Formats: sequence, C-alpha cells, structure tokens
Amino acid sequence: MKRWLVTLLVLFSAQAWAVIDAYEFKDEETRARFHQLTEELRCPKCQNQNLADSNSPIATDLRGEVYRMLDEGEDDSAIVDFMVARYGEFVLYRPRVNVDTYLLWYGPFALLAIGFVVVIVMTRRKKRQQATQDTDTLNDNERQQLNSLLDQDADK
Repeated sequence: MKRWLVTLLVLFSAQAWAVIDAYEFKDEETRARFHQLTEELRCPKCQNQNLADSNSPIATDLRGEVYRMLDEGEDDSAIVDFMVARYGEFVLYRPRVNVDTYLLWYGPFALLAIGFVVVIVMTRRKKRQQATQDTDTLNDNERQQLNSLLDQDADK
C-alpha cells in the first residue's frame, strides 16, 4: 500500500513534471560559459536565485536567450550588457562600479571611517574630562589659599 502511495505522489508532484533544459553546445568551452553566465546572473522574478537554479518561466526564457546569444557567438560582456540593459543592475550579483552604485561599494568603508572618527573623538573627550577633573581637585591648604586670594581680590 505504501509503495502505491509513494508512486502516486511522485507521479503527481510538480517536480516530477518539471521541464529540463537540454541545450546542445558546439564545444565544452561554450557549455562552461553558459553555466558560468547562468550562475552569475540573477533571476529578475526570484529574490535571490540565479538563472541556473530558478524554475520561474522568465528564468527559463533568459536561459534560452543566453543560449541563443552564445550560439550566435556573442561574448560574455555583450550578454551581460544585454541583461543589464533589459533588467537593470539587479540581475548582477556583483554590480558594476558606477555613479549609481558608489554608495553600495564605498558606503561600508565610509561608515567604518566615521566609526573610527567617533571612537577617537570620544576617547579624546574622555581623556580631557579626566585631566580637568584631576586638576580640579584641591587639597585643604590649596583651597584656603585660593579663598584668601579671592577675598583679597574682592576687597579691592
């Protein structure tokens, strides 16, 4: 009974009917480029899956587009440029450095530098406060002398 149940579940599951992309490549280099590109490019529909792992219809179409462009002899940069022009920098896991992505690339370093500056300023301020507190403490003799000087000054 269990055997029939497992067989029915396998037959009617969505994964059992999933379409497998079978592309024929000219050579192994083109196959390797295809796999590299589909793993480097992000699926526009899926939040954090690459084209190779995504089962969405748009990912299937884009894998076909990558295959078509490779078959026509396009180089990797032309394929990536086409995808970026069509879907934006989102499709790249490693966005390019340009005006739009400066904050993404250099923001963490700027925050780290600001953190160091804040720590240095706070440390110096604390040292100054301790130094002024150390000089503010007078013993009884010094207080009496200070009061007498102040009294003399007030009398004039």
